[in-house]
Amino acid sequence: MSTVIKVEGLSKLYRLGEVGTGSLAHDVNRWWHKVRGKEDPYLKVGQVNDRTKRPDGRSSQSAVSSRQGETESRQLAVGSGQEGKGSCQTTVDSGQSATDDCKLQTGDSAKGGPAGCKLPTENSSSSDYVYALRDISFDVQQGEVLGIIGRNGAGKSTLLKILSRVTVQTTGRIRVKGRIASLLEVGTGFHPELTGRENIFLNGAILGMRKAEIKAKFDEIVDFSGCERYIDTPVKRYSSGMYVRLAFAVAAHLEPEILIVDEVLAVGDAEFQKKCLGKMKDVAGHGRTVLFVSHNMTAVKSLCSRTILMRNGILAADGKTEEVISGYQNFDFSEALERSWKPPIESESYQKHGVYLKESRVVFDRTTDDLLRVGTPFQLRFCVNARAETEVGLSPHYLGVAGEVIFAAPSPKYHLKPGDNCFTCHIPGQFFNDGLYTLMVMIVKDSGAIQTVDEALIFEVHEVERTGNWFGKWPGVVRPKFEWDFQQSEYNLLA
Repeated sequence: MSTVIKVEGLSKLYRLGEVGTGSLAHDVNRWWHKVRGKEDPYLKVGQVNDRTKRPDGRSSQSAVSSRQGETESRQLAVGSGQEGKGSCQTTVDSGQSATDDCKLQTGDSAKGGPAGCKLPTENSSSSDYVYALRDISFDVQQGEVLGIIGRNGAGKSTLLKILSRVTVQTTGRIRVKGRIASLLEVGTGFHPELTGRENIFLNGAILGMRKAEIKAKFDEIVDFSGCERYIDTPVKRYSSGMYVRLAFAVAAHLEPEILIVDEVLAVGDAEFQKKCLGKMKDVAGHGRTVLFVSHNMTAVKSLCSRTILMRNGILAADGKTEEVISGYQNFDFSEALERSWKPPIESESYQKHGVYLKESRVVFDRTTDDLLRVGTPFQLRFCVNARAETEVGLSPHYLGVAGEVIFAAPSPKYHLKPGDNCFTCHIPGQFFNDGLYTLMVMIVKDSGAIQTVDEALIFEVHEVERTGNWFGKWPGVVRPKFEWDFQQSEYNLLA
């Protein structure tokens, strides 16, 4: 197999809060380095794109470990577009690796630079420059289905936008062989004033296809999308689901050599997602290449033979899908046995009902062991704060490592008094199999959810000591231990 995508030393640098550098002095300084053949001086002061860090360098109180609620750093996706050309081999090269004689010192001007431009040092906590991507290198072979995973803000979408030439890299080189069709977000590549029919022909023309080729695929595209009734309606009147249906159908059927699909498929319904996964398998089966970004680990496992893991803009892992996903889940989803939140004052639901989940906790006997094991009984405790008397219930949903809902076990409805109210769920020992579990909790009132907390708790159930014959990990999610009787007499069980 030949290499169709080759990425070498790819980096993307942004300045927080601004488009471009944000000041004339910085622009002039960059120009001065460029005309002298020097490296961009701001590459040296860029920081790792860790969304859990505040601008002053201190750790923000993240959703997993904080008792004050999650504070998300604002994430930018700003860049200049670059138009692709046909189906020939394309090389995009930006930036040269050079030794810069500019000394960066806090409060001092850059040596040899104009106008005494002041820059922070690389380790300065006040730097506004962050790397959305930093020194990314990998190859993609023809016919390969490559999964790209990572937490929000890891740089996945930025990488795809650079590969799709929506924006350009700061440094590094990309070599692409073949036509690329991208589905990055709802509305990508569609003109809202044009009809579905016109957008199909427009996208085909952008990919370099002739009108006759597009006509030959037209009926198949419309049938796959399920939007036949609305094909002559301007797409600005489509729902987000219809938009995605038609956009994916166009991208998948117009025969690009490389298909890039972001998490946008999550907008579609379950039936359409199943069709999309089947179509991507079919596309790969015909020798074309697919890059697939998703938070659905089940879909990644079923579709991708190889996966790369992005973490804070850096390529953290590249290998077999099962191994990379396992490492991702073990590292990025560490246990959160206690969590707490502030009142969601800006929430309309809280303003109306005055109820919110204040604390959650996993409780078990730690006198003999600090690990929660398969046979250990434990409790899930939830503190719900109410401003006034009301009646609510809790509906915990238990999720596996791939994000699939295993089961839901709602509580009865209880009468809450003003202040803190404690709900306790008793889990017997020998119920959960060993593994990592996430708890999504809904507060339910009058048959409707008034608050949903996605990661109310994350806990891991560990295996008991392995003695005797062992056959590996037990199958299944639950692992109950039932009582058995045994008799050595012959009798008819159906009598």
